[in-house]
Amino acid sequence: MRKTLIVTNDFPPRPGGIQAFLHNMALRLDPGRIVVYASTWKRTREGVEATAAFDAEQPFTVVRDRTTMLLPVPAVTRRAVRLLREHDCTAVWFGAAAPLGLMAPALRRAGAERLVATTHGHEAGWAQLPAARTLLRRIGESTDTLTYLGEYTRSRIAGALGAEAAARMVQLPPGVDEKTFHPGSGGAEVRARLGLTDRPVVVCVSRLVPRKGQDTLILALPRILAAQPDTVLLVVGGGPYEGQLRRLAAETGVADSVRFTGAVPWAELPAHFGAGDVFAMPCRTRRGGLDVEGLGIVYLEASATGLPVIAGDSGGAPDAVLDGETGWVVRGGSAEETADRITALLGDEALRRRMGERGRRWVEERWRWELLAERLEALLR
Repeated sequence: MRKTLIVTNDFPPRPGGIQAFLHNMALRLDPGRIVVYASTWKRTREGVEATAAFDAEQPFTVVRDRTTMLLPVPAVTRRAVRLLREHDCTAVWFGAAAPLGLMAPALRRAGAERLVATTHGHEAGWAQLPAARTLLRRIGESTDTLTYLGEYTRSRIAGALGAEAAARMVQLPPGVDEKTFHPGSGGAEVRARLGLTDRPVVVCVSRLVPRKGQDTLILALPRILAAQPDTVLLVVGGGPYEGQLRRLAAETGVADSVRFTGAVPWAELPAHFGAGDVFAMPCRTRRGGLDVEGLGIVYLEASATGLPVIAGDSGGAPDAVLDGETGWVVRGGSAEETADRITALLGDEALRRRMGERGRRWVEERWRWELLAERLEALLR
């Protein structure tokens, strides 16, 4: 692999799925052959200290810009060029193609021989807006490869690119650490701590925002409780939607059957997945297609943990489920369909076990980080 400069806004300790994706990939590359150029998480004292502590623990070099958001402006581009030259890098990986991939021409002139840009869900949104489509087309023309998460995002993004750039696209989804997410991850301890040992548990692990569909789960609860009266919805994660979800649970009369954990440290997430009998996140597309699920790595983490999954039909979420084998895809926003699928799983232990075991095998066969890191290495040669 060429020595590579990773340019990104999405890097821990800033939380999020893209951040975890990039960090996990970086950890599986040769640490002596990568340099990360990233924005600073927060400008508060606590944020700066957390960022410095995180960076010090990494096996590779991390260079932080003072800004909390890198943009392809001249000052940022000049610094990226300087880092490329100082560290003798001949490849660049843009952690998110838009908008940082607009720096590609300058970095190529500075000596980058290989430029790879990764797309996520938001680039699929860019592809629908005229001005953004033009910029996305420029990024495709000036890089060697745009990667995509799944077929949904590929088809949306490819439509904004020239034919040659679209033909160069390569799939590079996030992976799952099957050694961290597994059936013995500590779920029993979480259930005991929360007083849920003998109760059916539907778990949703995600940031609390409207797209993810936690409100659909709350609206589905009365129908679920009619069939499985002791069921608990375990909502794991924090976010701006929490207050509205709590009010909805109270208004729907199911507040006693919903547990909110708030934000959970990453190290405790596998055990929280394991606390569930069923994983459900019935995500939906919003804002006319601009707010869409890129893939939904949580479905695969749940599968690795041995749980059957219920996914919404937003964007690339169905790519993370073998419908009818590892779980089911429901219409995002349909409380009735969501309730019926969850009720069927809670009432059939053999079905839960069969889907969970199939999901675990699928992750081991296709979604392991090592397999996907090898694909990235090949792109950076």
